[in-house]
Amino acid sequence: MNDRLLHTPEGVRDIHCNETATKVEIENRILSVFHRHGFKQVQTPSFEYFDVYARDQKTTDARMMYRFFDRDGSILCLRPDITPSIARFASVYYGMEHTPKRFAYLGNTYRNNESYQLKLKEFTQAGVELIGEDLPDADAETVAMAVNGFLATGLTEFQIDLGHAGFFRGLVEEAGIGEEYLGELLRLVDEKNYIALEELLESLSIGEELKETLLQLPKFFGQVEVLEQARKSTKNPKSLAALDRLEQVYEILKSYEVDRYISFDLGMVSQTEYYTGIIFRGFTFGTGVSIVDGGRYDSLLASFGMDAPAIGFAILIDELLNALERQKIQIPIPQVDTLLLYAPETRATAVKVAQTLRMDGMSIETGLLGADFDTNLAYGRKNNIGGIMQFVSQKEVHLTNIGTGKKDVVDVDALLGQLQL
Repeated sequence: MNDRLLHTPEGVRDIHCNETATKVEIENRILSVFHRHGFKQVQTPSFEYFDVYARDQKTTDARMMYRFFDRDGSILCLRPDITPSIARFASVYYGMEHTPKRFAYLGNTYRNNESYQLKLKEFTQAGVELIGEDLPDADAETVAMAVNGFLATGLTEFQIDLGHAGFFRGLVEEAGIGEEYLGELLRLVDEKNYIALEELLESLSIGEELKETLLQLPKFFGQVEVLEQARKSTKNPKSLAALDRLEQVYEILKSYEVDRYISFDLGMVSQTEYYTGIIFRGFTFGTGVSIVDGGRYDSLLASFGMDAPAIGFAILIDELLNALERQKIQIPIPQVDTLLLYAPETRATAVKVAQTLRMDGMSIETGLLGADFDTNLAYGRKNNIGGIMQFVSQKEVHLTNIGTGKKDVVDVDALLGQLQL
């Protein structure tokens, strides 16, 4: 056999039983938070036309997409992000409606990352998109949902950084910085590379005061006082409006009682071509990347024919799992209640009883057929099964607590009678 067939390709992985159970549990907890805010879950395809992502949305670098052709020659791609799929979906089915739409989603996304980055190339996202609301209340509710999603999983030590695309855009427009320098400027500010940023700004024809503000931009991070420091650094109307918006959102977040998880980072600019307003990321220890990314993208839906404001975020489930594990936060997962043992002559009765108990919500696993009691007992202990129900005859069943070893002998007719009540 080719040993290569026993391994997964680079960037994807198998997820074992307990980890899968944990993953499903945290996904359900997060989705429950979304549902309690009135967000309804939708599903979009795992692959779309390449143009959904590669037109003027600038959502994902085309080199990071898995592209292929269908039999008619159309270029398709595995979705690297779910937000554009939701934007397309909303435009097709709700483009003529003018009431806000609240969509939630859970699904896998695919990015052809560089191999040296050691990142997953298939990963799960859970997120929301609030379409049709442009008030600060919508921004605050969205951020609060991300916070409460983390809290629902048991995570308590994390931070949500808020920024605003408008603050940086106002400064860039005032400085007259062209496209040939914008990408490099975005990267250096986002990486907080002060030395290289200073060298770039010195090479540009920008007024000293504005140059100093741009140079200080990566340092505008911390608690709410940062907004006042930033306000003193500029008179640009767009930048000041962005600070006003952040202050409004922060005041509303106090009402949600989540403000202690909030900090600010005006140098968070890496995706300002995509986002038009508030931007936020969530961090915790135990993972080297953000575990939630979100923001306002009021111009995205227009490229699909639906002119509507929107805001959303995606929680990276796999990174969240890593953080929970490294922080030793235990997520209770369903366990098997009972191991069922029977012989051929007691099969019919045993299966009848087991099926009735399963309908009542118990988890009953059929034991190791043909193995003796001690072998099944060892198996039950290894797999954290609660007890053993052994049908020794048509009239008698033995109930054994695996933890204590206590055994009770029960009459089968009496057991059936209790189940029928």
